[in-house]
Amino acid sequence: GRNRPQQQRKSTSLGSGFIIDKKGIVITNNHVIRDADEITVILQNNEMLKAEIIGRDPKTDIAVLRVEPKGDLPAVSLGDSDKIRVGDWVVAIGNPYGLGGSVTAGIVSARGRYLNSGPYDDFIQTDASINKGNSGGPLFNMAGEVIGINTLIFSPSGVSIGLGFSIPSKIASGVIGQLIKYGKTRRGWLGVRIQKVTDEIAESLGLKKAEGALVASVTDNSPAAKGGIKAGDVILKFNNRDVKEMRSLPKIVAETEIDKNVNVEVWRDGKKVTTQVDVGELDEEEVAK
Repeated sequence: GRNRPQQQRKSTSLGSGFIIDKKGIVITNNHVIRDADEITVILQNNEMLKAEIIGRDPKTDIAVLRVEPKGDLPAVSLGDSDKIRVGDWVVAIGNPYGLGGSVTAGIVSARGRYLNSGPYDDFIQTDASINKGNSGGPLFNMAGEVIGINTLIFSPSGVSIGLGFSIPSKIASGVIGQLIKYGKTRRGWLGVRIQKVTDEIAESLGLKKAEGALVASVTDNSPAAKGGIKAGDVILKFNNRDVKEMRSLPKIVAETEIDKNVNVEVWRDGKKVTTQVDVGELDEEEVAK
């Protein structure tokens, strides 16, 4: 029996998604369609449509698909996740365990959750029930706008215990737009390695509080190097946006327009110094900073 050819097993994975364009643009998680040979979108009326991948971004776990419907499809719109507040009611819709469309309700438990799953972590936490199969489904506010993409849960048992996490629509909208336009993401690049500013470091540098991102090293011939940023600088502002903590900087830089000339405020030798940098384009194989 050892010499018998092994039979290939066909496996099926289930997830959720939502339509943002009546002509057939569908949003889901990258991990839902990763390594798929074929992708089928099943509508609420059980109509099945073959889908093609327009683009996907593993760093934010977002994928954009296209289907070719016979007519216009019902579509939802993306809302402003920055307006959502802790305690606001939200509704999650998805396909838990392949049972079909299910709706659960809850509140926003927290914002800005960092789960160490990628360089752009900024999750909305909700206690609306999210289970296996809900990945890629929408999180709605009470105005019927999508303010998050349901992505993962924390659970020792694998079922919902009220710790669900969604990608905010503000992050998703930029990624989706680039994937539709370019088929890939185009992110800003500065060219520094950074570390956290602790209370001890802040005190030693004369900073009033622990904030910003400490530059550990600068990549040769990078935008940072050309702009005069040095190892030992603490970046306090980038493109007029406050860098409240280290992990804020990669996201701010990535969201900045490529080739744009921006002001960078750093703390150097006990005082604030402002320099200018021409933002480069991140090589997605590199660390996004």
